[in-house]
Amino acid sequence: MNQQKQTELILALDCEDRKLALELLEPLQGDLKWVKIGLQMFTAYGLPFVHEIKSMGYNIFLDLKLHDIPNTVAKAILSLSSASIDLLTIHASGGSEMCAFAVKARDESNPNLKLLAVTVLTSMNQQQMETLNVCKPVQDHVLDLAKLSVDAKVDGIVSSTHELKLLRDNLGNEPLIVTPGIRPKGADLNEQKRVMTPAEAKELGADYIVVGRPIYKSEDPLASVKAILKDIC
Repeated sequence: MNQQKQTELILALDCEDRKLALELLEPLQGDLKWVKIGLQMFTAYGLPFVHEIKSMGYNIFLDLKLHDIPNTVAKAILSLSSASIDLLTIHASGGSEMCAFAVKARDESNPNLKLLAVTVLTSMNQQQMETLNVCKPVQDHVLDLAKLSVDAKVDGIVSSTHELKLLRDNLGNEPLIVTPGIRPKGADLNEQKRVMTPAEAKELGADYIVVGRPIYKSEDPLASVKAILKDIC
């Protein structure tokens, strides 16, 4: 476990449209450093929207969860070489060759970009995993995918907070670990099934925590950001 690393907050920008997103981000400048742009907003507004958010001074986590044959994933990463992004996700379940192709494409086109491998989505629980014929315990499957990714030289892992200790115990302090499914005390769980508070995630060694609705659905998003930052400082 790594309790010495700084834990940073990433806002999951899952808004309905560009105008709402920009209105949300405007007052958060100077307090919030990281924004996650997911599939919903990226498919709606594309790279110009990414560059617009970057121009506001935010670091960009582009969460596309790329998952295809190795060559296609590599070409997608090459296509993003001019994008102003700092973190990018691929799916670990694409396999070791896909992960290695992704790393090679990144090294050739954008060496400063950090690649993150998604293990098991936080919306999945054991029962749902079994419907996919994955009969291993969730934690064992997460660890297998994480090891595969690290061996392929991927920079970090996206995983539930409930696997944080397991990952740190087995992989050490080096891989980045990004944890979605973060809910401050009293927040609605929504569809997330495996969640923890910001302070708990920090204690277990998360490098980044991802929070969405508890911030952007809040009556005072800036106060929510500051409260979370206080929990992880």
